[in-house]
Parts: sequence; C-alpha cells; structure tokens
Amino acid sequence: MNFLYPEFLWALFSLAIPVIIHLFHFRKFKKVYFTNVRFLKQIKNETESTSKIKNLLILIARLLAITCLVVAFAQPFLPKKNNTTKTGNKVVSIFIDNSFSMEAENKNGLLFEQAKNKAREIAKAYADDDKIQLLTNDFEGKHQHLLAKDEFLQAIEELKISSSSKKLSEIYARQNDLLKSSSTVIKQNFIISDFQENTCDFKNIKKDSSIQTYLLPIQSKQQNNVFIDSCWFDSPVQQFGMNQKLNVSIVNLSENSLVNATLKLFSNNKLIAPVIFSAEAGSKVIVPISFLPKESGFQQCRLEIEDSPVTFDNQFYFSFLVKSKINVVVVNGKNSKSSAYFSSLMKNDSLFQYHDFSEEGIAFNEFKICDFIILNNIKTISSGLLSEVKSYLQKGGSVLLFPNMDADFSSYNQLLTTLNSNIFISKDTIDLKVDKVNYYQGLYEGVFNKKQDNIDLPKTYSHFVFSNQIKNNEDVILSLVNGNKFLTQYTLNNDAKFYVCSSSLEPETSNFGKHALFVPTIIKMGINSSTIKPLFYKTGINEAITLKQLSDAENEIVHIVNETKSVDVIPEIRKEITGIQVFTQSQINQHGNYVINSSNKKLDVVSFNYNRMESFLKTISPEKIQDELGNINSTFEIIDSDKQSMQKLIQHELEGTVLWKLFLLLTLLFLLIELLLIRFYK
Repeated sequence: MNFLYPEFLWALFSLAIPVIIHLFHFRKFKKVYFTNVRFLKQIKNETESTSKIKNLLILIARLLAITCLVVAFAQPFLPKKNNTTKTGNKVVSIFIDNSFSMEAENKNGLLFEQAKNKAREIAKAYADDDKIQLLTNDFEGKHQHLLAKDEFLQAIEELKISSSSKKLSEIYARQNDLLKSSSTVIKQNFIISDFQENTCDFKNIKKDSSIQTYLLPIQSKQQNNVFIDSCWFDSPVQQFGMNQKLNVSIVNLSENSLVNATLKLFSNNKLIAPVIFSAEAGSKVIVPISFLPKESGFQQCRLEIEDSPVTFDNQFYFSFLVKSKINVVVVNGKNSKSSAYFSSLMKNDSLFQYHDFSEEGIAFNEFKICDFIILNNIKTISSGLLSEVKSYLQKGGSVLLFPNMDADFSSYNQLLTTLNSNIFISKDTIDLKVDKVNYYQGLYEGVFNKKQDNIDLPKTYSHFVFSNQIKNNEDVILSLVNGNKFLTQYTLNNDAKFYVCSSSLEPETSNFGKHALFVPTIIKMGINSSTIKPLFYKTGINEAITLKQLSDAENEIVHIVNETKSVDVIPEIRKEITGIQVFTQSQINQHGNYVINSSNKKLDVVSFNYNRMESFLKTISPEKIQDELGNINSTFEIIDSDKQSMQKLIQHELEGTVLWKLFLLLTLLFLLIELLLIRFYK
C-alpha cells in the first residue's frame, strides 16, 4: 500500500494522547462511607476487573479511529503493477475520432456520440485545475491549446463528423508535441477511436516513456461496404468526336456478391451512361464505360452507386477538358522541302490547329498557347529560340526536333545539353534502314495490330550519331540496323516530352516523311502532347494545382468555388517555372466538382474526393491491439470502458485502487464502537 500524502502520517504521534489519558485516568474519586464493607469486597474486585476490560476496549477503539482517520488523510492506495502514481496537477490530451467510419452504429448507438460521451466522462474525472487538450482528425489550430474542464466540455458540443482521417502514429505525435511543451509532471493521452486496420500503424509510433497513453476502442460489427475507389481513361487526352473509354474501380468489401448493380455516369449534371456490373464478395472489379463526348470544353463528371448504410463513398467526382483541336506550331528552316509534309498532314485536318513559321520570323507568342512544337530543318538554334523552347518544356509542353544535316553542331548540342539529352558526336552518310520498333514505349500503342518482325520501315541516307551516355529519362523509339538511334524520346520534368530524330526529313536524307509510319507518329505525338491533368484530387490535404491560363496571378484574386455546396476558397498562389501553382492549403473538406476562377473568368475545373482510407471499415480487435501494445512499451494500455464508468476506470488505471474512503468508513465504525462501549457495556 502506498500514500499520496505520506506527510500526514506524522499525525500518528497523536495516538499517545489517549494512551496517556488511559494510563493516568486523571479522575477524582469521592469517599463513600459504609457501615459494613465485608460484603463489598467481592463486588469491588469484580467491578474493577470489568472496568479495566471496558477501558481497554474503548482505548483500542479510539486508537483505531484516530489511526484510520490519519491514514485516510494520507490517501492510501494500492498501486497498479509496474505503475508509479505521482501527485500534482495533470495535463491530458483526449483524441476523439470524428472520421466517417464513426458514423457506424453498435448496440449502444452511434459510435461518434459514444466517443464524445466517453470524452466527457474522462474530463469529469479530473480536477478543475487540470488542463485538457481536445484533438480530432482535423488537426485544427484551435485544438492545439490546453483547455480548462468547462471549456473542454463546451468544445465537445461543437464537434462534427469530418472527411479527414489520420494515422495512429500521426495522432500520437501531435498529442505528444503539445504535452512536451508543458512543465507539468503528469502527462496522459487518451485515444478514443474504432481503430480501423489501415490507420493503426503501431510500428511507426515513436515511443515516449514520459507520457502514459490509453486506448479506448469503440467498435461496430458492421464492416460491409461497397465503394468507388478510383477511375482513369485509356487515352491520356480526350478529343471531341472520339470515343472515350473510362475505367472505374469498384471495391466490394461486403460478405455478399453484387449481381446486376448499377453504376451511373453524369457529365455536366446530365446522365450519360448507366452501366450494369457484378462483383464477388471481397473483390475489386474494373468496370469499363464507353461514351462519346457531346461537347468540347470542361467536363464536370460524377459516378454513382447505391450502397448503405455507409454512403459517403457512393459518389466519385472527376473532371477533364475535351479539346476540339490540338494547337501545333511548326518552325521550318529556310528553303526546307520537308515543310510540305506537315502542312499537308495537319492544315486541313479538323484534329489540328496548324501554324507554321520560318526560322527567320518566329512568333514566340504562339508558343505560350500551343500544345506541340516541331522544329524542322533549322540550321542554327539561336539563343532566343533555345530560351523559348526551354521555357516551353519547363511548363510541360512537347517538342519534336528534325535536324538540318548541315547544322551548326555547337548550337544543336547546346540545346541538347540544356535539355539533359545525348548530343550529336558525328555524321554518318551510310544508307541504313530502321530495324527495330519499341512497342513497349507507348507511342505506337494502337497503331500496330500485332508485333511484326518483317515490317517495312523507313530508310535514312545520312544521320547523326548520338553519344551513348546513360540517360534515365531516355526511350529509344526507332533504331537503325547498326544499333544507332533514329528516333528518341526524353521525358523531362512535369512529363514534358522532347523527341529527337537523328536524320532530317529532307527527301535526299531519308524517306521518313513519305513513309506510312510518318502519319501515325506525328498524330500520336500531337495527341500525347497535351498536359495530362489529374482527373481528381483529395479533400483535406494541401493539393497543388498547376494553371497555365493565368499570366498575372500576383495582381488577381483566385477563387475555388462550388456554388452548390456554398464553398468559396481563396488559395495560395505561387508563380513558378512550371507555371502558376495553386495550393489549396487543406481548405477544401467537401467532395464535389469545383471551378477555379479569377475576375469572373473560368480558368479551370477541378474535382475533389474523400480519402478512401475510411472506406475500409475493418477494425483491429481489442485483443490484437493488446498484442500490438505489448510490442511497444508499458506506457500504452487499452481500456475496456463498457464494464464500468470511466471515472472509476481512470481512478483505477491512473491512481491504482484508492482506499481513503474505506479508511474513513473504518474511522466512523470505530467511533461508533467506542460510543456503544461507553453506553451499553456494563
């Protein structure tokens, strides 16, 4: 047995007082005269013996009463095994899981309401001068402060379910950050959650032996859920008038198979394609949806399924841009004969918006709005052209280079070096044929029905030989029979693509411009030239969105707006080399389709979805949590709060078995015994 206030035990010296009184009696006797005392001797002996026993019993009762009273003031307790109870004020951090999974129910009702009630009980078990932190998945700034008990109870009333979800290690680290800054000796954490399996990363917890942590699982047996996980297109670019194939990933975590369920696709609030699908229990299926965009421009889309009782992940939002044309700029060298190849291919094609310039009169302003730049047979790469091409590629563009065979080596190699590409080292005038096609690189995906060994490929009569430095961003698309490179792709930052051909398109240099492979090569490069924008982003995190259309963002206020949900967010704007960066700063917490605008001008459309981490409802059982805690250290404990009140649990878990009430009752009992001895003992 230990004592919270052992200094009170000095009061046990007061036991000497009743002992002294008992020994000396301090009583005055009065003489009584009798005529004959012969018959009183026996009675006197008997009375004196009985009186001594009575006084001794009264003394013992008094001593026990005083002892129990002193011990009660010293606040005795039986400490828990391997636990040392400390005295003084306490600082406590209580985490309440307010993620979507806490909307589930068990026999006691809604998990979220139970968590709030447990937090109230915990707070009421502490003294008024103790300080308490309230923490949720939102990690809000206002939750980074210590509150008085009344303030804490008021803050609980304002809590709501949130789309945010945090890992257990993040929660523990955030709690410890605040508690470490406190000078209070006694520091304790409480984590009230359903402890989903995919959020419990016990191995990533950085242990702190100075802080005691208690886990309170509140769980539901309902772990069935069907949700839309993700979606993507087969083609990176969506063109007007071209059939599109959308792939939708659906996860069935229920115990029952889905048969003939319905998946709906909406575009700009119009139902496009309802699709029937099936999914085995505990499986993931990919559901393809084919549709034809009926209009160009921004498309704000929504996928829907029906599933209950968990409904937050039944919708999935995404958005994309349907281009009516691919804007191509061709810069031709002086007196170039091969310029006709491009004009005949793209000038009258509805897929392309075609512009061409001579190297002597380039309109660099066109570079800012085009999707694809072709440099054809230019003799010298001027410093101005090099600077513009570099800037264009840094913003995610695509450039194709066909060299002039009488080119200025130094200017070409300066461009190639700047773009981290292999340089030209020599010129080879031997007639050679293209021998190999890289089918795995992706440029010719869908062009060939099957891989063929004896296929007719272009020829070159003169070509440049590249250096053989290893470049991780290099993909050889076409190779010559002697192993030299004919057509190469370099993938730069932000997925920018730089294509280099080792030979000119001039008729006396190669037959590539007249070959059947030329047309699909240029068209596929043009289609792949558009910047691939994410179809969707996640709520609750600081997403970075790249814009190209805003040129003077420093002087304009940008808004991210969803009028349906009455959301209007002003993001952070940064002007970088790659373009204008828009940072959401974790301000968007509702899923849906949003518009980015400035000065009433629509700049882009974006979509946000809730983190699907909350869709996996499987939880870790208390027994498994206990096993995991055993691998961490003794400062972690799991509390079963269903068996008794939280106040008693905290008293036992934090202070051991408290005995002062027992000793107070014993004090009253011994006083009562003393009273009965005095009154009734004859």
